Amino acid sequence: MSMPSEFLVMRNISKTFPGVRALSGVTISLNKGEVLALVGENGAGKSTLMKILGGVYQAGEGDIFIDGQEAAIHTPLDSRKYGISMIFQEVNLVPTLSIAENMFLGKELAGGILGRLDRNTMRKKSAEVLARLDCGNLNTAALVKDITLAKQQMVEIAKSLMNQSRIIVMDEPTSSLTGAEAEALFSIINTLKEQGIAVIYISHKLEEIERISDRIIVLRDGKFIAELDNSKKNVEKNLIVKHMVGRDLTDFYPAGNAIIGEEILKVVNLGLKGKFNRVSFNLRQGEILGFSGLIGAGRTELAKTIFGEFKKDEGEIYLSGKPLKIENVRDAIKEGITLIPEDRKREGLVLCLSLADNICLPNAGEVSSAGVVSRGKKNALVRRFINELQIRPALPNRTAIDFSGGNQQKAVIAKWLVKNPKILVLDEPTRGVDVGAKSEIYALMRRLTEKGVGIIFISSEMPELIGICDRILVMNEGRINGEFKKGKMDQNAIMAAAAGI
Repeated sequence: MSMPSEFLVMRNISKTFPGVRALSGVTISLNKGEVLALVGENGAGKSTLMKILGGVYQAGEGDIFIDGQEAAIHTPLDSRKYGISMIFQEVNLVPTLSIAENMFLGKELAGGILGRLDRNTMRKKSAEVLARLDCGNLNTAALVKDITLAKQQMVEIAKSLMNQSRIIVMDEPTSSLTGAEAEALFSIINTLKEQGIAVIYISHKLEEIERISDRIIVLRDGKFIAELDNSKKNVEKNLIVKHMVGRDLTDFYPAGNAIIGEEILKVVNLGLKGKFNRVSFNLRQGEILGFSGLIGAGRTELAKTIFGEFKKDEGEIYLSGKPLKIENVRDAIKEGITLIPEDRKREGLVLCLSLADNICLPNAGEVSSAGVVSRGKKNALVRRFINELQIRPALPNRTAIDFSGGNQQKAVIAKWLVKNPKILVLDEPTRGVDVGAKSEIYALMRRLTEKGVGIIFISSEMPELIGICDRILVMNEGRINGEFKKGKMDQNAIMAAAAGI
């Protein structure tokens, strides 16, 4: 059978999990030296398709061809033998080993009579590969735990080159990177292209997709929807979104109808040693107060201190004019303060428990009668929030780890909405979340403000801060360094304040 000239072809790929058709006859192709963007809402099938390519899952139907020959990929090892490397959001390195030891993990070089590790040669060869990525300044003897996340990703890419990878799959690679670090990654991707290496790039940041991709393939509900030629970098974001969600997203940042009321939260000279100091601000009923700043500015630590996870070293917190003594998280929850954490997988969910159990975990009182969990109350509560937040698939007994990132985030939000909070703190709630789910989160925020809830919204995405917030406070090195009100939010000025200029 003659095959197309493309380097990689995944033809008519289908995959079914219990109760869910994840992929239905999807066909994609990839050329050498090409950046192919794979986009779609959470649950569209992107990760499933890539896990089939990576040998993690087996396709129920369909075939994979590499260089015109059918490829038998049954395990991750098979995938690597074909020159395929997968780089996920969470780097897959051993933190207590050096850069060189990680790059040679499983294929260590030994020498001498006693067969000791030849660390000098390993470091030298690792440095040579890193130099191909313009990262030759990295000390290959440094422990991975002592280098930044951005540099860890560079090590992952270098490791794939050492494995002679011809296809590198990058899944949300910039989700935890600063702007400068993301720029460095884009430069490396261009270097990979020049070397004939193909990249499959998955991201919910459409600005990145528009910038670096040569072609864009859109999946929706496990099906191939569209292929867009972006070789001239002229594909409009609105067109990508329309294909992804199957409709135009009107009012992506919904206008607020809430009446901003009285002051509900007041923070005076709050400090946490080594993280932030003498921070003062207020939050009003029905207001969305944004926090901008670079990584390390102290935003997350501030949020966790208000929530009682960290114990303040100085300052006062007032709720509706009353001084609060928050010693722990339980105290904050009793006062109506809840937090959606930055890392939903590690801090927001118990991934091995079901969706229903995660929603009910902090809400035993709401689903119990005489101290015994009522199945009827539990089912009613869970079904209510599945419907209100449109959690898909609507399977309450499915484990949390098996849901997409956007639906996992909805589960975290749901468990705290049960508490009817007065103040909701959202720390990077749209990170790794598709545009459809983002739109739903923004709409939910506005609905909550109409009920008088005050919202603190921490984000590293400038467009959403400007689009959804009533005010923005900018943090720099643990201090408030600027305030911007609706209608006077200038992106350049906000960035300057974040940089301490």
